[in-house]
Amino acid sequence: MLNLRSHLLLGPIMALSLYTILLSNGLNHSACATAAITLLTAWWWATEALPIPATSLLPFTLFPLMGVLDHKTAASGLGSHIIMLMLGGFMMAKALERTGAHQRFAVLILRRVGPNSAKRLVAAFMLSGALLSMWVSNTATCLMLMPIALACLKQVNQPKLTAPLIIAIAYTCSIGGIATLVGTPPNVIFAGVFVEVIGREFGFLDWMKIGVPVVLVLLPVTWLWLTRNVSGECSVTLPNATPWSNDEKRVVWVFALIVFLWIFRSQPFGGWTGLLDASGIGDSTVALLGAALMFVVRSERGGGLLDWPTARSIPWSILLMFGAGITIAKAFFESGLADLIGAQMSGVVGALPIYVVMLMICLGITFFTEINSNLATTTLVLPILAATAASTGMAPELLMIPATISASCAFMLPVATAPNAIAYATEQISVRQMLREGLVLNILFAFIISALCYVIL
Repeated sequence: MLNLRSHLLLGPIMALSLYTILLSNGLNHSACATAAITLLTAWWWATEALPIPATSLLPFTLFPLMGVLDHKTAASGLGSHIIMLMLGGFMMAKALERTGAHQRFAVLILRRVGPNSAKRLVAAFMLSGALLSMWVSNTATCLMLMPIALACLKQVNQPKLTAPLIIAIAYTCSIGGIATLVGTPPNVIFAGVFVEVIGREFGFLDWMKIGVPVVLVLLPVTWLWLTRNVSGECSVTLPNATPWSNDEKRVVWVFALIVFLWIFRSQPFGGWTGLLDASGIGDSTVALLGAALMFVVRSERGGGLLDWPTARSIPWSILLMFGAGITIAKAFFESGLADLIGAQMSGVVGALPIYVVMLMICLGITFFTEINSNLATTTLVLPILAATAASTGMAPELLMIPATISASCAFMLPVATAPNAIAYATEQISVRQMLREGLVLNILFAFIISALCYVIL
């Protein structure tokens, strides 16, 4: 296996080779340079030859140096409203975590479902994970739920329950994020590429109309598959219920207000922005309002519900990677590379039924994401799919949305997603178990996602 230094050297060699090959085949300099820079960035992202944030600096530097984009256009990726949307979402999630309100919700759901049987226990944890990961990162949700699940498993003597429960939590934390635009990084990348290509915003409610139905179908399918050999009664003692603190109540009220403003921003009948004649307001405006309110609303411990030391701990490296992805999308279209690839693929896409194309995309993205970051995967693939759709005259979302959703459905390997890695780190499941359970769901979900997207879109 190659070491990091080898990957570091191999990246530029591969990029230069690709540039030379494409140039000798008649492509213009800008298209060749875009392909080479994207390959170099993707290779270093995938292999982590450099830290991911450091690699994310490449597009901002190399595209201007190679004459593909000017420095202002390249830098505008970091100023995208999508970055502001995710920044606000991250900060609000940190406020939830700081007050402990997210754990309160989880325990509340577990009690309401009433985990008095093994199957219902799994269902309760899945429902908690799905609802929380719509708003809080899937990693944080999984880290919070896993210790509670392990404590529950110690109270019951059911060996057949261990693997299904732990794997279910990991998978559900990835599935739940599909429901909202801020739920998982690929959704945000989709929104950024979509606005660059189409020139209009794909709103929060627009995404929920697709994401929520998908989650509502995937969750019971996952539960049925993972609990097929689980049976019997069980009795577990959950953490003691205590009265809600004022901080918990306040952070939930702020969060609920922001969710309301997101959902009803432009719909129905023009939404509240139409009522106020405030068409310049977007989802990112609402997100940053929520972040500001978390600082403004007072906390019992002094200061705001969110303080700067906590806010500073958000994953800034992910925001840098988002910006790099948006800049790569700009370069694909500015250089003409996206149009060239789209024209080459349009013949294949145009000759096949649209459902078959969507199914092939779902399968390809799902299995590719097993060995690559879902953020890097969507960053590289979505501009190509957008150009392919444009070349065939179809709506770009027909190809882009199935790919985006499938990027959150890699369930076979511990390295595929952070929740998978957390589940494996419990040492209660084996790679073979995850491979067996995940392979079936990977294939099954590809058919389900493509079918649902075909019907909805």
